[in-house]
Amino acid sequence: MNQTIGNQTPPPSFTNHEDTYCSLYTCTLNHTHVALTPSSSSPITFRQSQFHRKAATTVRYTLRTVSVRQDCQGKFSKIANAHLISRHDDGERSLQRRRGSREPDRAERTRKQPFRISFFIFIRFYTTDVDNVSKTGVMNNDSVNLMRESELRALYLLRQQQLGLFKLWNNTLIDNSLNATAANNSNFVSTSLFSSALSEELKLELISQISLNKQIQQALLSSHQLGNLLNASDNATDPSLDDYGGLDRCRKMDYKLSDRRTIEWEPRSDKYLFAICASGQMSNHLICLEKHMFFAALLNRILIIPSSRVDYEFRRVLDIDHINKCLGRKVVVTFEEFAKSQKGHMHIDKFICYFSQPQPCFLDDEHVKKLKSLGVSMNKLEAAWDEDIKNPKPRTVQDIMTKFSLDDDVIAIGDVFFANVEKKWVMQPGGPISHKCKTLVEPSRLILLTAQRFIQTFLGKNFIALHFRRHGFLKFCNAKKPSCFYPVPQAADCINRVVERATAPVIYLSTDAAESETGILQSLVAVNGKTVPLVRRPAQNSAEKWDALLYRHGLEGDRQVEAMLDKTICAMSEVFIGSMGSTFTEDILRLRKDWGTSSLCDEYLCRGEVPSFIADDE
Repeated sequence: MNQTIGNQTPPPSFTNHEDTYCSLYTCTLNHTHVALTPSSSSPITFRQSQFHRKAATTVRYTLRTVSVRQDCQGKFSKIANAHLISRHDDGERSLQRRRGSREPDRAERTRKQPFRISFFIFIRFYTTDVDNVSKTGVMNNDSVNLMRESELRALYLLRQQQLGLFKLWNNTLIDNSLNATAANNSNFVSTSLFSSALSEELKLELISQISLNKQIQQALLSSHQLGNLLNASDNATDPSLDDYGGLDRCRKMDYKLSDRRTIEWEPRSDKYLFAICASGQMSNHLICLEKHMFFAALLNRILIIPSSRVDYEFRRVLDIDHINKCLGRKVVVTFEEFAKSQKGHMHIDKFICYFSQPQPCFLDDEHVKKLKSLGVSMNKLEAAWDEDIKNPKPRTVQDIMTKFSLDDDVIAIGDVFFANVEKKWVMQPGGPISHKCKTLVEPSRLILLTAQRFIQTFLGKNFIALHFRRHGFLKFCNAKKPSCFYPVPQAADCINRVVERATAPVIYLSTDAAESETGILQSLVAVNGKTVPLVRRPAQNSAEKWDALLYRHGLEGDRQVEAMLDKTICAMSEVFIGSMGSTFTEDILRLRKDWGTSSLCDEYLCRGEVPSFIADDE
């Protein structure tokens, strides 16, 4: 019968002198001690008894660590099996039973007393390490015994929880097999995919809980100085757990790039689209450039890469020739190549703006002056429609073809970073354009090689990359609902959870945060009491050769090159943690999808959480 204490249900009670079998531990006799090792085939018998105290039923049992002399080995092995000694206190019920029983006379008790004392001395002699008496004597007080009993009860309950988790694990494997079978039937495709996704999430959560269960058991056992008992052999309950039943918690995502929706880019040799990108920093400009490529493909035009005098020097960070090789034809040219082909006569025949607000083509007077300083002439800017960058309307391919299919040789449509055209198609892994490479827009060869050398030098294959955006991000995030700017301790907790899933020994940190923040972050990023290093790119050192290529080609100290190097390292990581709302993060995610490095464990920092503290607005 179970009794309730407050709102909690106590451990199950047992009748007096009832034998209970526990399959969690087996005694193994060593030269100096008895160790506990996991076993499912050698049960230990121990007795549990019911006692009554303050109308509450509890069960207490004590582990007595058995220390024996070398010469007792073999002779007293049976004593080892008695290391779990039942203790019971019958309280008022025992007193009631005693009142109804016959009390043995004093002579009889006196006659039996010497035998009991002798037997007790015999047991204590062979179960005590004389050398450690002084160390363990303090452990004989009641408070320590109660603590030990509580720890053992906790271990017993954890074992029951573990068995339940294993049972759920086996059920998910069976369900996954059934879903795979059902998927062969077209009527069940959508249902099976949904069920499979749920099953996968359930498996990952079960693995996490089983891992946590083992850590708690190990922590409890550590107080008994019994060593590392919960090792991989404990997975005998379910052998498939060692490799998670074939499930890699952070396995790579397969986006099936060959099945994506694409368009052929076959430009006419004398028709050009003049790319113009003016909003934000480099990452915004790269996204703008990719969208210009989609427009150029739709309109059958060659794309002109902007000059470094009005935009970033793309050739230093991108492999422009790579784009043409992937298409097998000339689809992009640099501004210098265009100027040479036009023999200095560079004119934009039609400047029709995709955005009309807040200003036509999202161009200010300063940008127009820079274009003219290059010798580029243009007609008046015209708006294709009423379109505001603050609220861009969803547009289709047909909309673009209708408004921008012109016969002029050179046209420009202004900045299209905020354009919302066939979003799913444009943003799909591999991109919307048919090509024979993994991705069209990727870092230059020098940056790729430098990133690989850095990883080989400092990180190794198994590392997590973290983009921790901070500078100017507080105000930006707090304008969103909910905010995406997290206090450092909360961010550290989120990072620790990913590290535990990924089991990576090191984190590459790409950040613009101050040392005051990264120092706190480093002190808080730890798993199982072990600090996980946050590695950043070191300052230039002539003794280090991993970045020699950049210095050899005069790219050292270029902020855009360094930013692209950071992106490349992050894109090559086993797991990536990004900052929600950052285009720097989005460009890394694009590269990871295209390169096939995306992981199931990739996520935005503290995804789904609200910051624990949010400052008031100005």
